[in-house]
Amino acid sequence: MHTKSLSELAADLKSGAYSSVELTQHFLDRINHYDAALNSFITVMDEQALQMANAADEQIAAGNAGALTGIPLAHKDIFCTDGVRTSAGSKMLDNFIAPYNATVVEKLNVAGMPILGKTNMDEFAMGSSNESSFYGVVKNPWDLERVPGGSSGGSATAIAARLAPVATGTDTGGSIRQPASLTGITGIKPTYGRVSRFGMIAYASSLDQGGVFGTSAEDCALMLGTISGFDEKDSTSSEQAVPDFSATLNDSLQGLKIGLPKEYFGEGLDAGVAKAVETAIEEYKKLGAEIIEISLPNTQLAIPAYYVIAPAECSSNLSRLDGVRYGYRCKNPKDLTDHYMRSRGEAFGTEVKRRIMVGTYALSAGYYDAYYLKAQKIRRLVSDDFKKAFDKVDVIMGPVAPKTALKIGEQSDPISMYLSDIYTIAVNLAGLPGMSLPVGTANNLPVGLQIIGNYFAEAKMLNIAHQYQQVSDHHQQVPTAFDAAKGGE
Repeated sequence: MHTKSLSELAADLKSGAYSSVELTQHFLDRINHYDAALNSFITVMDEQALQMANAADEQIAAGNAGALTGIPLAHKDIFCTDGVRTSAGSKMLDNFIAPYNATVVEKLNVAGMPILGKTNMDEFAMGSSNESSFYGVVKNPWDLERVPGGSSGGSATAIAARLAPVATGTDTGGSIRQPASLTGITGIKPTYGRVSRFGMIAYASSLDQGGVFGTSAEDCALMLGTISGFDEKDSTSSEQAVPDFSATLNDSLQGLKIGLPKEYFGEGLDAGVAKAVETAIEEYKKLGAEIIEISLPNTQLAIPAYYVIAPAECSSNLSRLDGVRYGYRCKNPKDLTDHYMRSRGEAFGTEVKRRIMVGTYALSAGYYDAYYLKAQKIRRLVSDDFKKAFDKVDVIMGPVAPKTALKIGEQSDPISMYLSDIYTIAVNLAGLPGMSLPVGTANNLPVGLQIIGNYFAEAKMLNIAHQYQQVSDHHQQVPTAFDAAKGGE
């Protein structure tokens, strides 16, 4: 069951081959058997999942099932889930039980999808390796000594090890695409505003965007269609109509214009990663695409701009977490100042503190113009680069990350960690959609191809990814240790 696509699972549920309760139990058994080695879940919702599965079975029996009814999923632990701990990977929110559902969670609940649990993540989505979580490092299922990427590493690992059919994630600077690439699965970050941010714990509000992970573009299309759409509870939510992302998956790619930024294939890119990406692009030529070299000249400026803007927004967003109304509270404070300082000092991790300090400094009197305002001007230049490129091409392709998954603890220098986001950050600064699909291996580890589309071009991107997956099987590969049926026989 765990190697089947969403459409196959839906057909089996409809035909009565097995029930949602049986399917959900199958994945819970795999989680309970395998996740001790992976640490991909913070909270497993055994009881609630089976209750939801039972309700889904009743819907199916009554003939009221939708396309996803009865298929279980996992949520990144940044989406508020009513009555369930929602920690954002932090000690600060370890005791926080969400009193409502995020819009993404609510939409998937309405679709009849049982929730297997909440997945591990870098603390408050700050990190590219999933090593900053209060709940410990998530392991890459292809090599347990390596990271899965971050910040949505728990969701990516759960899909790669087939502990869940699909999962939600968030992407602020590559946090869906990078772990999808490093674990060999498909992940999509839609256009900013396509998916509601209501109930999604904020890191950087102008950059954060919810999205999905699946084994294939077809599965991601079904999920993205369910969670997209305008939400009056989110002032940044777009009113753009949501197409049927599955309807155009089989469209021909004849005449498609693919742009290759010369800045993405230069110094710093691992030779094995480059080869896997270039081989995939050759396959696209066979599918009828035209390859055009383009330039995104401000690529190198994206990282310094991002690491001023994102910390500035995080400094503001996390100021509410002071131990007064909810979250961690220090014991026996001497006075209010001591309460604030110790509650935040004891509950926030090193990377979160670092970004709060950088952001507060950038926004302080005398430095706003020198740093924050200048970073926003660079943001416009980065966005203009993409605008000019899309006058010539339909989509942009390149690597997701410069290297394959690193060993746990290998990259202790934060600056080196930030540089690993060189190919993904600009997409968030511009608010564009981006996705990763597996295209092979380098150093015996997965490599992802990044597809960047114009605004609201998710349907075209999913079509492009799906067509490649019709002539390749990289998305069907399962790490050997997790390939057996539950129980690991």
